[in-house]
Amino acid sequence: MASTEVRGLGHSVARKEDARFIRGKGNYFDDIVLPGMLHMELLRSPYAHARITSIDTSAAAALPGVVAVVTGELMAQHNLAWMPTLSGDTQAVLATDKVRFQGQEVAAVVAESPYIAKDALELIDVDYEPLDPVTSPQQALAEGAPLIRDEKEGQTDNHVYHWEAGDKEATEKAFAEADKVVELDTFYPRCHPSPLECCGCVADVNPATGKATIYMTSQAPHAHRTLFALVAGLPEQNIRIISPDIGGGFGNKVPIYPGYVVATAASLLIGRPVKWVEDRTGNLISTGFARDYHMHGELAVKDGKFTGLRVKMLSDQGAFYADAQPTKFRAGLFHIVTGSYDIPAAFVETDGAYTNKAPGGVAYRCSFRVTEASYLIERLVQTAAYELGVDPAQLRKDNFIKPEQFPYVSATGFEYDSGDYDAAMDLCLEKLGYAELRAEQAAAREEGRLLGIGLASFTEVVGAGPRHTYDIAGLAMFDSAELRVHPTGKAILKLGVKSQGQGHETTFAQIVAEELGIPPEDIEVQEGDTDNTPYGLGTYASRSTPTAGAATAVISRKLRDKARAIAAHLLECSEDDLEWNAPRFTVKGAPDRGVSIQDTAFAAYTNLPDGMEAGLEGVTYYDPPNMTFPFGTYAVVVEIDRGTGQWKPLRVVAVDDCGVRINPMIVEGQIMGGLTEGFAIAAMELITFDEDGNCIGSNFMDYLVPTAWETPAFELGETVTPSPHHPIGAKGVGESATVGSPAAYVNAIVDALAHAGVRNLEMPVTPDKVWAALSEVGLAQ
Repeated sequence: MASTEVRGLGHSVARKEDARFIRGKGNYFDDIVLPGMLHMELLRSPYAHARITSIDTSAAAALPGVVAVVTGELMAQHNLAWMPTLSGDTQAVLATDKVRFQGQEVAAVVAESPYIAKDALELIDVDYEPLDPVTSPQQALAEGAPLIRDEKEGQTDNHVYHWEAGDKEATEKAFAEADKVVELDTFYPRCHPSPLECCGCVADVNPATGKATIYMTSQAPHAHRTLFALVAGLPEQNIRIISPDIGGGFGNKVPIYPGYVVATAASLLIGRPVKWVEDRTGNLISTGFARDYHMHGELAVKDGKFTGLRVKMLSDQGAFYADAQPTKFRAGLFHIVTGSYDIPAAFVETDGAYTNKAPGGVAYRCSFRVTEASYLIERLVQTAAYELGVDPAQLRKDNFIKPEQFPYVSATGFEYDSGDYDAAMDLCLEKLGYAELRAEQAAAREEGRLLGIGLASFTEVVGAGPRHTYDIAGLAMFDSAELRVHPTGKAILKLGVKSQGQGHETTFAQIVAEELGIPPEDIEVQEGDTDNTPYGLGTYASRSTPTAGAATAVISRKLRDKARAIAAHLLECSEDDLEWNAPRFTVKGAPDRGVSIQDTAFAAYTNLPDGMEAGLEGVTYYDPPNMTFPFGTYAVVVEIDRGTGQWKPLRVVAVDDCGVRINPMIVEGQIMGGLTEGFAIAAMELITFDEDGNCIGSNFMDYLVPTAWETPAFELGETVTPSPHHPIGAKGVGESATVGSPAAYVNAIVDALAHAGVRNLEMPVTPDKVWAALSEVGLAQ
């Protein structure tokens, strides 16, 4: 029995979707079993860079149970050997000429069972001619470096892009007039989203109808349908993408991977459904990575104020430029690097290089490359505090953008919607007991103990569009909501985004509840089926609430306006005489005289005013007027063991401002997940490569992810600064914890060592790195 209490914004409504998840009743793509279904496995290259001289598939094809062996040559016969990337580059589906990273897809086996397919992979004989690998962007751009993309017409080196933002002349002037210039070189290493569920699909191309139904792990099913139509040449109306429950995405499930294309092509050619399930090693070495930015920052300071910022960034793009990011921004939204500070002049210069590594560049637990930008500016500000001899908290407060300056246009062109950075900082310091901790830190140093306090204040930019500026692969970045209220007052909400665990079924129902007064339990939220949901760009880069949440509020209000007209008809009064007090329309001055939203819903199908179209339903496509800018301040306290270099978090305080919170419980869960990942990146997660291009981090023995044992406790706080242009004032939680906390952790470790002159440590900050730093300055025991 549904509760009669309407619970809209600001209520910690229990997650509706969890009822099926905790009972093991989720429906994931690997649960899909179709009649006559075949299984596909991919053969991956053991080399990072090698020419393919021959592929012998005869023994594999002869193995009983093998239906087909697919090579790049066969795909080329159907113009499917190469596919476009989301960044406008091309990527090999199956290698034809040479392999360009370890783990690249070389061939596929389609068989009656996955075990037969795996056995058949061992029988494929590929003859490789090894080539010199390129394992860093610096090496890639060096004179005489091996050419990785020699198949591209006009490509004479390994340079991918050059992109700039800001005013170079004004920035040079600021530096010329500065009384202090602070510099920092830092590297945000490659890491991996590593969702619990790897990528995969079940492709079912019906030869009788020509209809292709593809069950896949997609964060953007509508965009994927369009791209499939472009790649495979199938009519888009004949393609149905179904993205069922997803076991984590974190940006990893935004790109289109070769496995999707090969499985679909195999189903088309064979006439039977084909399933491909990626294994963990395949996921870690070949699908979309994150980060891998080499950054140099310079901060001009005059009279204690930041007057200019110069940044040079070099990104490692891997073998194919496959970043999932807006077309106009070659380095994503990295130019948010001015952060929370009123810096009047800035110039950002970015370059990318091909290397013999897997492609990627996904918006991992953040918007497009915002995490790297936030890390650089916060490390740079912390370094400035040490070199100026001032308190890091006070230096930040002295240079924050002030509330009265909003809307604020940054030196690189962003228009920040609203903010109160001092309030977030003050609350964080208060919760931490900052002044007392600084005194404790000084006393600890006298005792020979190393205690560090790290801060990070961040501003994130989320919710891309607007469409006139933001697109991916040419698709404008609006989003959609379709709402239908049935005669009994129950509702179905269909969205163009797709949840991977964010709680959409609960939070979006709460938006409708807020606007229409229908209890969340009476609202079903549907996503992920392109035949049954309106076109949208999907869920990634923290855009669900800023775009689809806004669309939900807008369509709810449109239906409420129609319901008002119906209510006036039922009450025989003017619409102007009605007040809305969820869930009822009442006559002004006569609160007992009214009708509920359920009454008006029934009348929409049974008792309408003359000339009104029946029904209470509609769809809207929301093009945001601007992005939203959540922000916050994090503080971390660590203690370092001088005998081992081991560091341990003692306190983690996180204050976030994501505008109006729809469901505080879900927001806090999102923040805690991001804080855990921020700790992991600072402490342990690393995808790296040896000089031969071999991936080190291809399993969970080498690529460490935190468990409950390592994860510290978190203390959360909040401020609320509504977005002035969002229909409900929400900014989106933005995975801000992953954006802000890595810098806070590293700043805390550096703070513990700063009095001895240690200014920089690279992530992940492992005990051996800390021990080396301790030894260098004579602090090791």
